[in-house]
Amino acid sequence: MIKKILIANRGDVALRVLRACRDMGIQTVAVHSTADADAMHVRLADESVCIGGAPSAESYLNVPAIISAAVITGADAIHPGVGFLSENADFARVVDAHGLTFIGPRIEHITAMGDKVEAKRTAAESGLPLVPGSDGAVDTVEDAKRVAAEVGYPVLVKAASGGGGRGMKVAPTADDLAEAFSSARSEAKAAFGDDTVYIERYLDNPRHIEIQIVADSHGNVIHLGERECSVQRRHQKLLEEAPSPVLDSHQRDEIGAIAAQAAAKMGYLGLGTMEFLYENGEFFFIEMNTRLQVEHPITEEITGIDLVCEQIRIAAGEKLSVSQDQVTFKGHAIECRINAEHPETFFPTPGKVTNFHPAGGPGVRVDSFLYSGYSIPPYYDSLVAKLVVYGDDREHCLARLRRALDECIIEPMPTSLDLHRRLVNDDDIISGNYTIRWLEEEFFNKD
Repeated sequence: MIKKILIANRGDVALRVLRACRDMGIQTVAVHSTADADAMHVRLADESVCIGGAPSAESYLNVPAIISAAVITGADAIHPGVGFLSENADFARVVDAHGLTFIGPRIEHITAMGDKVEAKRTAAESGLPLVPGSDGAVDTVEDAKRVAAEVGYPVLVKAASGGGGRGMKVAPTADDLAEAFSSARSEAKAAFGDDTVYIERYLDNPRHIEIQIVADSHGNVIHLGERECSVQRRHQKLLEEAPSPVLDSHQRDEIGAIAAQAAAKMGYLGLGTMEFLYENGEFFFIEMNTRLQVEHPITEEITGIDLVCEQIRIAAGEKLSVSQDQVTFKGHAIECRINAEHPETFFPTPGKVTNFHPAGGPGVRVDSFLYSGYSIPPYYDSLVAKLVVYGDDREHCLARLRRALDECIIEPMPTSLDLHRRLVNDDDIISGNYTIRWLEEEFFNKD
């Protein structure tokens, strides 16, 4: 069994992993930048090591420093968390080369799914339904026009690397394609150092639904249902819920089985999330995240399965703790991502927190690294808390969520709490009638 884990991350995910380790009796090593010396995960870990300056490149992306910290503290495994190096195959390879256990999937799957073109090819071979588009990379405008004519307009030009909406451009007509193609390549090159793009049909108004799968090294693969992630701004998720308000048990079982079978066929190991666009009763695979997801708590709430503990056990060579027929879905859960940013302009609002009061009571969980007196640094992602609420059904869950949002206090800086208070009282959210374009095209245009 793994005895000591170095947590190569920061913020709420570092705390989440640390707590799982504590529950399992595993010692922890926190690594941190100079800006995070007073962070909560540093305070609570058994050991801590400063690995560099405030910029991520000097610390949380500093592979030699992270490996050195693991060696000098005697850690036997590294958990990469979310973001930073969590889907970096080279990092996983270095971890393995130093005789350490990488708590994540196999290197070949990180590599394959990190490249969207390769991911689509692997998905097709594994039997996943795809959005109609190019078979691989598209290198010239002429090739792009040929593919677009076959697929049908509008089309989406997408970067093969990276994510977060960067390197994605829509071409409504053939007259728009050349500019979209050039713009997507330039943006992808600047953001990811790779200007490879591909083309797929642009779906008019889909929902974003993802399936959580878990696989061990003994050939067991299960799915843990879906998460609805359609409330997005600039392709960044703001609110997620499980189960989706538009799927029934038959659809859930069907797409879950397809995802699990595909993972089994590719020999996947560990946690993984297969993301789909859903429109007019059809699912289309778009990508796979080979790591723990930010929104994993809502799956934990409706299944009762601790995904981080499961992830650690799998890395240690153990079998899954449950089989598919033992997985049950109960109740409803919603997660609000609370960001230190202005709720209208979305500008980041780092600074010293003078008053932090998390919500509490039945069915409420707050994953956060904040405390009164803590200074939110300006160098990293603005996510400061995840408010997760569980209820017997969706209506009960929404009622608890309204109560929990009213209880939350983060002062003095503006946060997205006010935006979420508006969202949970909106008629479209209450009815579940929203898509990936709803927030930007409808909600923000309301009175």
